Amino acid sequence: MPRLAFFAALAFFAAPASAAPPELVELPGPLVLTGGKDVPKDAKQAFFDLAGKDDAKIVVIADSDAVLKEWDGFKPHSIHMVKAPKDDAIADATGVWIGDARADVLKDKSILKLLRTLHDSGKVIGGDAFQLGLLPGFHSRDEFITGSVGLTINKDSAVVIRGRAMRVIGDAAISIRIAKGAGKPAATQEAKAGSLFDLYQLRRAAANRAEKEPFPPAKPKDPVVPKGTLVIVGGGGTTQEIMDVFLEKAGGKDALIVVIPTTEKDGPGDSGYIKRFGATNVKTLFTKDRKIANDPKFSEMLTKAGGVWFGGGRQWNFVDCFEGTLVEKRCHEVLGRGGVIGGSSAGASIQSEYMPRGHPLGNTVMAAEGYERGFGFLPGCAVDQHFFARKRTDDMTGLMKKYPQYLGIGIDESTAIIVTGGTAQVLGRSKVAFYDTKKKPDGDTDYEVLFPRQKYDLVKRMKIKE
Repeated sequence: MPRLAFFAALAFFAAPASAAPPELVELPGPLVLTGGKDVPKDAKQAFFDLAGKDDAKIVVIADSDAVLKEWDGFKPHSIHMVKAPKDDAIADATGVWIGDARADVLKDKSILKLLRTLHDSGKVIGGDAFQLGLLPGFHSRDEFITGSVGLTINKDSAVVIRGRAMRVIGDAAISIRIAKGAGKPAATQEAKAGSLFDLYQLRRAAANRAEKEPFPPAKPKDPVVPKGTLVIVGGGGTTQEIMDVFLEKAGGKDALIVVIPTTEKDGPGDSGYIKRFGATNVKTLFTKDRKIANDPKFSEMLTKAGGVWFGGGRQWNFVDCFEGTLVEKRCHEVLGRGGVIGGSSAGASIQSEYMPRGHPLGNTVMAAEGYERGFGFLPGCAVDQHFFARKRTDDMTGLMKKYPQYLGIGIDESTAIIVTGGTAQVLGRSKVAFYDTKKKPDGDTDYEVLFPRQKYDLVKRMKIKE
Protein backbone atom coordinates (compact mmCIF):
# COMPACT_ATOMS: atom_id res chain seq x y z
CA MET A 1 0.00 0.00 0.00
CA PRO A 2 1.27 3.52 -0.73
CA ARG A 3 2.45 5.52 2.24
CA LEU A 4 1.55 9.15 1.78
CA ALA A 5 0.11 10.50 5.02
CA PHE A 6 1.12 13.90 6.33
CA PHE A 7 0.95 12.33 9.77
CA ALA A 8 1.81 8.64 9.59
CA ALA A 9 2.34 5.89 12.14
CA LEU A 10 5.75 7.30 13.03
CA ALA A 11 4.65 10.87 12.42
CA PHE A 12 6.43 11.04 9.11
CA PHE A 13 5.63 14.52 7.71
CA ALA A 14 9.77 21.52 0.57
CA ALA A 15 10.06 24.67 1.13
CA PRO A 16 10.00 26.62 -2.09
CA ALA A 17 13.42 27.49 -3.42
CA SER A 18 12.76 31.12 -2.50
CA ALA A 19 12.13 30.19 1.11
CA ALA A 20 14.85 30.29 3.72
CA PRO A 21 14.59 26.98 5.59
CA PRO A 22 14.52 27.21 9.37
CA GLU A 23 17.86 26.98 11.10
CA LEU A 24 18.96 23.41 11.59
CA VAL A 25 19.48 23.01 15.31
CA GLU A 26 20.15 19.77 17.13
CA LEU A 27 19.51 20.34 20.82
CA PRO A 28 22.77 20.24 22.83
CA GLY A 29 21.25 18.39 25.76
CA PRO A 30 18.20 16.16 26.19
CA LEU A 31 14.76 17.40 27.20
CA VAL A 32 12.02 15.50 29.00
CA LEU A 33 8.95 17.72 28.71
CA THR A 34 5.75 17.07 30.63
CA GLY A 35 2.35 18.67 30.87
CA GLY A 36 2.76 19.80 34.46
CA LYS A 37 1.02 17.70 37.11
CA ASP A 38 0.22 14.00 36.73
CA VAL A 39 3.68 13.21 35.40
CA PRO A 40 3.93 9.66 34.03
CA LYS A 41 6.49 7.40 35.67
CA ASP A 42 8.03 6.80 32.25
CA ALA A 43 9.00 10.47 32.10
CA LYS A 44 10.81 10.38 35.43
CA GLN A 45 12.52 7.14 34.49
CA ALA A 46 13.71 8.67 31.20
CA PHE A 47 14.97 11.77 33.00
CA PHE A 48 16.73 9.66 35.65
CA ASP A 49 18.45 7.58 32.96
CA LEU A 50 19.53 10.62 30.93
CA ALA A 51 20.86 12.34 34.06
CA GLY A 52 23.23 9.43 34.71
CA LYS A 53 21.18 6.81 36.58
CA ASP A 54 22.91 5.91 39.85
CA ASP A 55 25.50 8.64 39.23
CA ALA A 56 22.86 11.32 38.60
CA LYS A 57 23.05 14.58 40.52
CA ILE A 58 19.53 15.96 40.30
CA VAL A 59 18.28 19.40 41.24
CA VAL A 60 14.51 19.92 41.53
CA ILE A 61 13.17 23.46 41.18
CA ALA A 62 9.96 23.60 43.22
CA ASP A 63 8.16 25.47 45.97
CA SER A 64 7.27 22.44 48.07
CA ASP A 65 9.45 19.76 49.61
CA ALA A 66 6.63 17.33 48.84
CA VAL A 67 7.85 17.26 45.24
CA LEU A 68 10.88 15.29 46.35
CA LYS A 69 8.61 12.46 47.50
CA GLU A 70 7.68 11.91 43.87
CA TRP A 71 11.24 10.65 43.36
CA ASP A 72 10.99 7.93 45.97
CA GLY A 73 12.12 4.70 44.38
CA PHE A 74 14.88 6.30 42.34
CA LYS A 75 18.39 6.16 43.77
CA PRO A 76 20.49 8.93 42.20
CA HIS A 77 23.85 9.97 43.59
CA SER A 78 22.19 13.06 44.99
CA ILE A 79 18.89 14.93 44.77
CA HIS A 80 17.83 18.18 46.41
CA MET A 81 15.26 20.92 45.97
CA VAL A 82 15.75 24.64 45.41
CA LYS A 83 13.18 27.39 44.95
CA ALA A 84 15.40 29.72 42.93
CA PRO A 85 18.62 28.13 41.66
CA LYS A 86 21.95 29.90 41.70
CA ASP A 87 25.30 28.96 40.23
CA ASP A 88 26.41 27.02 43.28
CA ALA A 89 23.09 25.16 43.44
CA ILE A 90 23.40 23.52 40.04
CA ALA A 91 27.11 23.74 39.29
CA ASP A 92 27.55 19.96 39.53
CA ALA A 93 24.03 18.97 38.46
CA THR A 94 23.66 16.39 35.71
CA GLY A 95 19.95 17.15 35.41
CA VAL A 96 17.43 19.79 36.49
CA TRP A 97 13.75 18.98 36.97
CA ILE A 98 11.15 21.77 36.91
CA GLY A 99 8.45 20.90 39.44
CA ASP A 100 5.81 23.24 40.85
CA ALA A 101 8.02 26.31 40.60
CA ARG A 102 6.39 29.72 40.55
CA ALA A 103 6.12 31.32 37.11
CA ASP A 104 7.97 34.45 38.23
CA VAL A 105 10.98 32.34 39.21
CA LEU A 106 11.29 30.82 35.75
CA LYS A 107 10.94 34.23 34.10
CA ASP A 108 13.95 35.57 35.97
CA LYS A 109 16.56 36.29 33.27
CA SER A 110 19.49 35.20 35.39
CA ILE A 111 17.83 31.86 36.17
CA LEU A 112 16.88 31.33 32.53
CA LYS A 113 20.47 32.01 31.49
CA LEU A 114 21.74 29.60 34.12
CA LEU A 115 19.44 26.79 32.97
CA ARG A 116 20.18 27.38 29.30
CA THR A 117 23.91 27.29 29.99
CA LEU A 118 23.47 23.98 31.79
CA HIS A 119 21.48 22.61 28.84
CA ASP A 120 24.08 23.88 26.36
CA SER A 121 26.68 21.83 28.24
CA GLY A 122 24.73 18.68 27.40
CA LYS A 123 22.83 18.20 30.64
CA VAL A 124 19.19 17.13 30.72
CA ILE A 125 16.33 19.47 31.62
CA GLY A 126 12.97 17.96 32.49
CA GLY A 127 9.49 18.55 33.86
CA ASP A 128 7.34 21.58 33.14
CA ALA A 129 10.17 23.17 31.16
CA PHE A 130 8.50 24.20 27.88
CA GLN A 131 8.37 27.80 29.12
CA LEU A 132 12.18 27.98 29.20
CA GLY A 133 12.32 28.42 25.43
CA LEU A 134 14.69 25.52 24.83
CA LEU A 135 12.69 24.22 21.86
CA PRO A 136 13.00 26.79 19.03
CA GLY A 137 10.25 26.85 16.42
CA PHE A 138 7.63 25.33 18.76
CA HIS A 139 4.89 26.88 20.90
CA SER A 140 2.63 25.45 23.59
CA ARG A 141 -0.47 27.54 22.96
CA ASP A 142 -3.62 25.72 21.90
CA GLU A 143 -3.87 27.51 18.58
CA PHE A 144 -2.48 27.54 15.05
CA ILE A 145 0.40 29.97 14.52
CA THR A 146 1.81 30.39 11.03
CA GLY A 147 5.39 29.22 10.73
CA SER A 148 5.46 27.59 14.17
CA VAL A 149 4.67 24.08 15.36
CA GLY A 150 2.09 23.78 18.13
CA LEU A 151 2.85 21.16 20.74
CA THR A 152 0.41 20.31 23.55
CA ILE A 153 1.67 17.86 26.16
CA ASN A 154 -1.33 16.63 28.11
CA LYS A 155 -1.35 15.27 31.64
CA ASP A 156 -0.05 11.70 31.87
CA SER A 157 2.01 12.30 28.72
CA ALA A 158 5.55 13.47 28.00
CA VAL A 159 8.10 13.75 25.22
CA VAL A 160 11.79 12.86 25.26
CA ILE A 161 13.96 14.91 22.91
CA ARG A 162 17.53 14.09 21.98
CA GLY A 163 19.28 15.93 19.17
CA ARG A 164 16.48 16.37 16.63
CA ALA A 165 14.42 13.28 17.50
CA MET A 166 11.33 13.49 19.70
CA ARG A 167 9.65 10.39 21.20
CA VAL A 168 6.26 10.33 22.91
CA ILE A 169 6.01 8.43 26.22
CA GLY A 170 3.47 8.08 29.01
CA ASP A 171 -0.16 7.00 29.17
CA ALA A 172 -1.82 9.77 27.15
CA ALA A 173 -1.43 11.34 23.71
CA ILE A 174 0.14 14.66 22.78
CA SER A 175 -1.17 17.04 20.11
CA ILE A 176 0.79 18.53 17.23
CA ARG A 177 -0.60 21.43 15.18
CA ILE A 178 0.56 23.04 11.95
CA ALA A 179 -1.30 26.04 10.56
CA LYS A 180 -2.81 26.21 7.10
CA GLY A 181 -0.91 27.85 4.26
CA ALA A 182 0.59 27.36 0.80
CA GLY A 183 -2.57 25.63 -0.37
CA LYS A 184 -2.65 23.15 2.51
CA PRO A 185 -5.26 22.99 5.29
CA ALA A 186 -4.45 23.21 8.97
CA ALA A 187 -3.50 19.82 10.40
CA THR A 188 -3.63 18.29 13.86
CA GLN A 189 -2.42 14.92 15.04
CA GLU A 190 -2.92 13.12 18.31
CA ALA A 191 0.24 11.09 18.85
CA LYS A 192 0.34 8.22 21.33
CA ALA A 193 3.28 6.73 23.21
CA GLY A 194 5.88 5.29 20.86
CA SER A 195 5.35 7.89 18.13
CA LEU A 196 8.58 9.32 16.80
CA PHE A 197 9.12 12.74 15.23
CA ASP A 198 11.95 14.65 13.62
CA LEU A 199 11.96 18.21 14.98
CA TYR A 200 13.50 19.74 11.88
CA GLN A 201 11.00 18.07 9.57
CA LEU A 202 8.14 19.49 11.60
CA ARG A 203 9.69 22.94 11.51
CA ARG A 204 10.25 22.72 7.75
CA ALA A 205 6.62 21.70 7.25
CA ALA A 206 5.48 24.74 9.23
CA ALA A 207 7.89 27.03 7.38
CA ASN A 208 6.68 25.69 4.03
CA ARG A 209 3.12 26.73 4.89
CA ALA A 210 4.28 30.24 5.68
CA GLU A 211 5.19 30.72 2.01
CA LYS A 212 2.76 32.28 -0.46
CA GLU A 213 3.54 29.95 -3.36
CA PRO A 214 2.39 26.36 -2.81
CA PHE A 215 4.68 23.40 -3.36
CA PRO A 216 4.23 21.25 -5.26
CA PRO A 217 2.96 23.69 -7.90
CA ALA A 218 -0.31 22.92 -9.67
CA LYS A 219 1.43 23.22 -13.04
CA PRO A 220 5.14 22.36 -12.88
CA LYS A 221 7.47 23.17 -15.74
CA ASP A 222 7.90 20.73 -18.59
CA PRO A 223 10.53 18.01 -17.99
CA VAL A 224 13.19 19.54 -20.20
CA VAL A 225 16.92 19.92 -19.57
CA PRO A 226 17.87 22.82 -21.89
CA LYS A 227 21.61 22.25 -21.60
CA GLY A 228 23.82 19.48 -20.35
CA THR A 229 22.94 15.92 -19.44
CA LEU A 230 21.49 14.05 -16.48
CA VAL A 231 22.55 10.52 -15.61
CA ILE A 232 20.01 9.21 -13.09
CA VAL A 233 20.79 5.75 -11.72
CA GLY A 234 18.32 3.67 -9.71
CA GLY A 235 20.86 2.46 -7.14
CA GLY A 236 22.17 -1.03 -6.51
CA GLY A 237 25.32 -0.46 -8.53
CA THR A 238 25.73 0.75 -12.07
CA THR A 239 27.42 -0.39 -15.28
CA GLN A 240 30.50 0.64 -17.19
CA GLU A 241 28.26 1.62 -20.10
CA ILE A 242 26.33 4.09 -17.96
CA MET A 243 29.47 5.54 -16.42
CA ASP A 244 31.13 5.83 -19.82
CA VAL A 245 28.28 8.15 -20.83
CA PHE A 246 28.70 10.14 -17.61
CA LEU A 247 32.43 10.60 -18.14
CA GLU A 248 32.01 11.41 -21.83
CA LYS A 249 29.47 14.14 -21.06
CA ALA A 250 31.77 15.50 -18.34
CA GLY A 251 34.53 16.00 -20.89
CA GLY A 252 36.43 12.73 -20.68
CA LYS A 253 38.10 10.62 -18.00
CA ASP A 254 40.50 13.44 -17.07
CA ALA A 255 37.74 16.02 -16.56
CA LEU A 256 37.16 17.31 -13.05
CA ILE A 257 34.39 15.33 -11.34
CA VAL A 258 33.05 16.66 -8.04
CA VAL A 259 31.47 14.03 -5.81
CA ILE A 260 28.87 15.18 -3.27
CA PRO A 261 28.11 12.40 -0.75
CA THR A 262 25.10 12.23 1.56
CA THR A 263 27.32 12.14 4.65
CA GLU A 264 30.93 12.96 5.36
CA LYS A 265 31.89 9.35 6.03
CA ASP A 266 30.59 8.31 2.61
CA GLY A 267 32.81 10.79 0.77
CA PRO A 268 35.94 8.64 0.26
CA GLY A 269 33.83 5.65 -0.78
CA ASP A 270 31.86 7.61 -3.35
CA SER A 271 35.04 9.13 -4.74
CA GLY A 272 36.69 5.74 -5.10
CA TYR A 273 33.54 4.38 -6.73
CA ILE A 274 33.77 6.94 -9.53
CA LYS A 275 37.48 6.28 -10.00
CA ARG A 276 36.83 2.58 -10.53
CA PHE A 277 35.06 3.44 -13.75
CA GLY A 278 38.06 5.32 -15.11
CA ALA A 279 37.81 8.88 -13.77
CA THR A 280 41.23 10.30 -12.93
CA ASN A 281 40.40 13.74 -11.51
CA VAL A 282 37.88 13.34 -8.70
CA LYS A 283 37.32 15.67 -5.73
CA THR A 284 34.86 15.44 -2.85
CA LEU A 285 32.71 18.30 -1.60
CA PHE A 286 30.89 18.02 1.71
CA THR A 287 29.89 20.11 4.70
CA LYS A 288 27.04 20.09 7.19
CA ASP A 289 27.46 23.82 7.79
CA ARG A 290 25.18 25.83 5.50
CA LYS A 291 27.31 28.94 6.06
CA ILE A 292 30.27 27.09 4.59
CA ALA A 293 28.06 25.86 1.74
CA ASN A 294 27.46 29.53 0.88
CA ASP A 295 31.16 30.43 0.98
CA PRO A 296 32.36 30.99 -2.62
CA LYS A 297 35.80 29.56 -1.85
CA PHE A 298 34.37 26.29 -0.53
CA SER A 299 32.59 25.39 -3.77
CA GLU A 300 35.01 27.06 -6.19
CA MET A 301 35.86 23.64 -7.63
CA LEU A 302 32.33 23.46 -9.05
CA THR A 303 33.08 26.41 -11.33
CA LYS A 304 35.66 24.24 -13.10
CA ALA A 305 33.88 20.88 -12.95
CA GLY A 306 32.68 19.01 -15.99
CA GLY A 307 30.50 16.74 -13.91
CA VAL A 308 28.90 16.38 -10.49
CA TRP A 309 28.03 13.05 -8.90
CA PHE A 310 25.55 12.77 -6.03
CA GLY A 311 26.12 9.67 -3.91
CA GLY A 312 23.72 7.20 -2.34
CA GLY A 313 22.31 7.10 1.17
CA ARG A 314 19.43 9.28 2.36
CA GLN A 315 18.48 12.26 0.21
CA TRP A 316 17.32 14.42 3.13
CA ASN A 317 21.00 14.92 3.97
CA PHE A 318 21.45 16.75 0.66
CA VAL A 319 18.51 18.99 1.52
CA ASP A 320 19.75 19.80 5.02
CA CYS A 321 23.24 20.65 3.84
CA PHE A 322 22.79 22.31 0.47
CA GLU A 323 19.22 23.34 -0.35
CA GLY A 324 19.14 26.95 -1.52
CA THR A 325 22.89 27.43 -1.01
CA LEU A 326 25.62 28.48 -3.42
CA VAL A 327 26.57 24.81 -3.78
CA GLU A 328 23.17 23.99 -5.26
CA LYS A 329 23.30 27.07 -7.50
CA ARG A 330 26.71 26.13 -8.85
CA CYS A 331 25.54 22.58 -9.59
CA HIS A 332 22.85 24.10 -11.80
CA GLU A 333 25.57 26.17 -13.44
CA VAL A 334 27.56 23.01 -14.26
CA LEU A 335 24.51 21.74 -16.11
CA GLY A 336 23.87 25.14 -17.70
CA ARG A 337 27.29 25.25 -19.33
CA GLY A 338 26.83 21.82 -20.87
CA GLY A 339 28.19 19.58 -18.13
CA VAL A 340 26.65 16.50 -16.57
CA ILE A 341 24.88 15.82 -13.28
CA GLY A 342 24.81 12.19 -12.19
CA GLY A 343 23.82 10.24 -9.14
CA SER A 344 22.55 6.93 -7.82
CA SER A 345 19.82 6.02 -5.32
CA ALA A 346 19.50 9.15 -3.13
CA GLY A 347 21.55 10.86 -5.84
CA ALA A 348 18.78 9.99 -8.28
CA SER A 349 15.78 11.31 -6.34
CA ILE A 350 17.52 14.57 -5.43
CA GLN A 351 17.76 15.38 -9.14
CA SER A 352 14.01 15.56 -9.70
CA GLU A 353 11.76 18.49 -8.84
CA TYR A 354 9.66 16.34 -6.54
CA MET A 355 11.74 14.21 -4.16
CA PRO A 356 10.02 11.04 -2.86
CA ARG A 357 11.02 9.28 0.38
CA GLY A 358 12.57 12.35 1.98
CA HIS A 359 11.69 11.91 5.63
CA PRO A 360 14.70 11.81 8.01
CA LEU A 361 13.11 9.06 10.11
CA GLY A 362 12.70 6.53 7.31
CA ASN A 363 12.34 5.98 3.59
CA THR A 364 8.90 4.36 3.50
CA VAL A 365 6.89 7.59 3.27
CA MET A 366 6.60 8.93 -0.25
CA ALA A 367 5.26 12.42 0.55
CA ALA A 368 7.04 13.95 3.55
CA GLU A 369 6.02 17.59 3.89
CA GLY A 370 9.06 19.73 4.46
CA TYR A 371 11.24 17.29 2.52
CA GLU A 372 9.46 17.09 -0.83
CA ARG A 373 11.51 19.46 -2.96
CA GLY A 374 14.52 18.08 -4.79
CA PHE A 375 17.16 20.18 -6.54
CA GLY A 376 15.03 20.32 -9.69
CA PHE A 377 17.61 19.48 -12.35
CA LEU A 378 14.75 17.50 -13.92
CA PRO A 379 11.59 19.63 -13.56
CA GLY A 380 8.07 18.26 -13.68
CA CYS A 381 9.07 14.79 -12.47
CA ALA A 382 9.17 12.64 -9.36
CA VAL A 383 11.99 10.07 -9.47
CA ASP A 384 12.06 6.96 -7.29
CA GLN A 385 14.84 4.34 -7.18
CA HIS A 386 15.44 0.64 -6.37
CA PHE A 387 12.06 0.47 -8.01
CA PHE A 388 11.24 -3.08 -9.07
CA ALA A 389 13.85 -4.68 -6.81
CA ARG A 390 12.07 -3.26 -3.74
CA LYS A 391 8.54 -3.60 -5.14
CA ARG A 392 7.77 0.11 -5.09
CA THR A 393 5.20 0.28 -7.90
CA ASP A 394 2.20 0.80 -5.59
CA ASP A 395 4.00 3.59 -3.74
CA MET A 396 4.37 5.56 -6.97
CA THR A 397 0.73 4.88 -7.82
CA GLY A 398 -0.27 6.53 -4.57
CA LEU A 399 2.04 9.49 -5.11
CA MET A 400 0.62 10.08 -8.59
CA LYS A 401 -2.91 10.12 -7.16
CA LYS A 402 -1.81 12.78 -4.71
CA TYR A 403 0.18 14.82 -7.24
CA PRO A 404 -1.12 13.91 -10.74
CA GLN A 405 0.59 16.95 -12.28
CA TYR A 406 3.94 15.13 -12.13
CA LEU A 407 5.41 12.51 -14.39
CA GLY A 408 6.43 9.64 -12.14
CA ILE A 409 9.63 7.77 -12.99
CA GLY A 410 10.62 4.56 -11.23
CA ILE A 411 14.16 3.40 -12.02
CA ASP A 412 15.28 -0.11 -11.15
CA GLU A 413 18.68 -1.08 -9.79
CA SER A 414 21.76 -1.02 -12.06
CA THR A 415 19.65 0.95 -14.52
CA ALA A 416 19.64 4.60 -15.54
CA ILE A 417 17.92 7.18 -17.64
CA ILE A 418 20.13 9.52 -19.64
CA VAL A 419 18.27 12.80 -20.05
CA THR A 420 19.10 15.36 -22.72
CA GLY A 421 16.59 18.00 -23.70
CA GLY A 422 13.18 16.39 -23.27
CA THR A 423 14.29 12.83 -24.00
CA ALA A 424 15.19 10.03 -21.60
CA GLN A 425 17.07 6.96 -22.81
CA VAL A 426 17.20 3.82 -20.68
CA LEU A 427 20.55 2.10 -20.12
CA GLY A 428 21.66 -0.70 -17.81
CA ARG A 429 20.50 -4.12 -16.74
CA SER A 430 16.82 -3.75 -15.92
CA LYS A 431 13.92 -1.40 -16.73
CA VAL A 432 12.21 1.90 -15.95
CA ALA A 433 8.53 2.67 -15.28
CA PHE A 434 6.88 5.91 -16.43
CA TYR A 435 3.64 6.99 -14.74
CA ASP A 436 1.28 9.36 -16.57
CA THR A 437 -2.08 9.88 -14.86
CA LYS A 438 -3.47 11.47 -18.03
CA LYS A 439 -3.47 8.06 -19.68
CA LYS A 440 -5.77 5.19 -18.92
CA PRO A 441 -3.99 2.09 -17.61
CA ASP A 442 -2.93 -0.33 -20.31
CA GLY A 443 -3.66 -3.79 -18.97
CA ASP A 444 -3.01 -4.53 -15.30
CA THR A 445 -0.52 -1.72 -14.69
CA ASP A 446 -0.82 2.06 -14.52
CA TYR A 447 2.68 2.65 -15.89
CA GLU A 448 4.62 2.11 -19.09
CA VAL A 449 7.81 0.07 -18.99
CA LEU A 450 10.88 0.84 -21.06
CA PHE A 451 13.92 -1.40 -21.41
CA PRO A 452 17.58 -0.64 -22.19
CA ARG A 453 18.16 1.39 -25.36
CA GLN A 454 14.54 2.51 -25.54
CA LYS A 455 13.71 6.21 -25.39
CA TYR A 456 10.87 8.21 -23.84
CA ASP A 457 9.58 11.69 -24.71
CA LEU A 458 9.25 13.35 -21.30
CA VAL A 459 7.16 16.26 -22.61
CA LYS A 460 4.70 14.28 -24.73
CA ARG A 461 4.83 11.46 -22.15
CA MET A 462 5.16 8.69 -24.65
CA LYS A 463 7.61 6.06 -25.85
CA ILE A 464 9.64 7.14 -28.86
CA LYS A 465 9.26 4.65 -31.67
CA GLU A 466 12.46 3.54 -33.34
